[in-house]
Amino acid sequence: MAISPGSDAAFSGQKSTHSESPRSKKFPLTEEEIFYMNCRAAYLTVFKSSLDNIISKDQLYLALQHAGRNPSQKTINKYWTPQTAKLNFDDFCIILRKEKPTSKAELLKSFKRLDVNDNGSILHTDLYKLLTKKGEKMTREEVNAIINLADVNADGKFDYIKFCKLHMATNEQCLKTTLEKLEVDSKLRRQQFGSHMEGSPERDPSPVPKASPRIIRKTDQESFSNKGDTRNSSLATARQFKTSVSFTITMGADSNQNSKLIEPHSIKEWHCVQSKGCFFLEEDGEIISHQYKMQIAQRSLVYITIKPLSLSQAEGKPSPWLSVDTALYILKENESQANLQLLCFTELRNRETFGWTGELGPGIYWLVPSTTGCRLRKEIKPITEEAQLVYRDETGELFLTKEFRSTLSDIFEVIDLDGNGLLSLEEYNFFELRTSGEKCDEDAWAVCRENFDTKKNELTRQGFMDLNLMEANDREGDPRDLWVTLHSMGYNKALELTEACPFVIDIYADKCKPRIKAVHMEACSGQLEKAICKSVLNKGNAKVMDGYENIIIYTYKRDTWITSVIENKSDNKVIIHINNELSKNCVNNRGLDIFAVEVAPKSTMVCQHVMPLNERQEWIYYCVYSLIS
Repeated sequence: MAISPGSDAAFSGQKSTHSESPRSKKFPLTEEEIFYMNCRAAYLTVFKSSLDNIISKDQLYLALQHAGRNPSQKTINKYWTPQTAKLNFDDFCIILRKEKPTSKAELLKSFKRLDVNDNGSILHTDLYKLLTKKGEKMTREEVNAIINLADVNADGKFDYIKFCKLHMATNEQCLKTTLEKLEVDSKLRRQQFGSHMEGSPERDPSPVPKASPRIIRKTDQESFSNKGDTRNSSLATARQFKTSVSFTITMGADSNQNSKLIEPHSIKEWHCVQSKGCFFLEEDGEIISHQYKMQIAQRSLVYITIKPLSLSQAEGKPSPWLSVDTALYILKENESQANLQLLCFTELRNRETFGWTGELGPGIYWLVPSTTGCRLRKEIKPITEEAQLVYRDETGELFLTKEFRSTLSDIFEVIDLDGNGLLSLEEYNFFELRTSGEKCDEDAWAVCRENFDTKKNELTRQGFMDLNLMEANDREGDPRDLWVTLHSMGYNKALELTEACPFVIDIYADKCKPRIKAVHMEACSGQLEKAICKSVLNKGNAKVMDGYENIIIYTYKRDTWITSVIENKSDNKVIIHINNELSKNCVNNRGLDIFAVEVAPKSTMVCQHVMPLNERQEWIYYCVYSLIS
């Protein structure tokens, strides 16, 4: 999973009301310290200790409310999936970084769209209709709870301006109360910044930002190397590591020749099925993708491949996604979805195609796509000129530009998962969830079929084009909503696909026709993280930290990339410092040569993936892992 470096004050707009200590008077709190303190304050309002876990959706909802969020059910389901058993404090911090608090301006803007008379109020009948019929539908009881608020309702109207003021004031009071509670408890205050020593006359180090996997950012690494700064004396001491272990691996140019993927001889006679999908790069650097269920009816020899999907890009346009690494982890479903068994993954390669061949018995299997994040990264190249999406002819009629139509055709190719040239409701809803966060229900789909070109109750390519033209006409040619769709699908302002990687999966079986169905689109973590850790532990080279037998570093070398995993068998969390500075012709998914990770007790985590910058040249992986605490 790719992680973008840099700090992030997730409680933007929420100032800490924490009373000033002698330390804060001398050294004002940084944004990171305020963020971490607010996280703890919210968490400790619900739980006795930050070591307690969130074990239900209700607890997650309550903790997010105390942090000034107002999560919808869709937001809760995003983080509490069927596979989720618990979330810890670190996970809670990650969620707060992603789910920014709604500002008063944003809230007002949302209500203003519903205010047909532009007088600051909405009729109860209109409010009820909108909240129960559109978007994430509210129940009658939930709407009644809003309508029954005496301070913001009168004469059958909902005063949304007063409501916004009340909402923001309530959030601020919640935050103030939680911070005051944290301040009263001196024991919790001492825990507030981890190794923070309260009586220190010098400035204490900033708290370790919690990110997934638990990464200490580049800003903190500068403190490690700043030995001359006496304000960082505690970190300078920490720089004297307890123990270290190193790995050196030299990889030749085009090293994938050693384990080449070879098709079975009789494959043309086998049953075949295909499905497409896509990796999408989120704003925070996280990668999400489609995930699949595969059914095998009887024991068969199976040949599975995954590779980037080739699209009809305009001549001269780059196709950066074609160099993105892809992999597929195959897990067997046993008694429940939460109990998945890793069987294998596509570790053989032939150019851009990765595959696996073997025998599978009858049953249900999960196919979880993966990419290291080494090559699917946030774009840093500035785009100076924005592509034109629509134009008007001499009569004033609106049309899509040729370049935009070509891009929409490529998007259609990506979201047409079964490749039949038509979009089913299920396929279209993956697109809708990605671009708008909402699904199209059966009624809306029926309207769509009535107004746009369809075949066998599925939307044609032309129908998809006309649907986008209708959206442009609805906005009188304003392309902003169209750009939201394009950015969500990974396109930049020049209509180049730079922050997504479409892929195609092919499955062959000699005895029966396999079945495959996309069932989710979610973050490449959770089950995938477990699968990667297990595969590296099974096949990787292990080194134990000298004097610390419970801390083990595993490194697994594939022909195309190297993955390292850290296992912490101890009862305490550990912080491992990683230094890649002496590696040559290498890039890692962190985007940093030096960083640190925090590994929870009794846990295993993926530390980093490393790939060559240039596959045609030799690359040397040299990494030193050092124990800090």
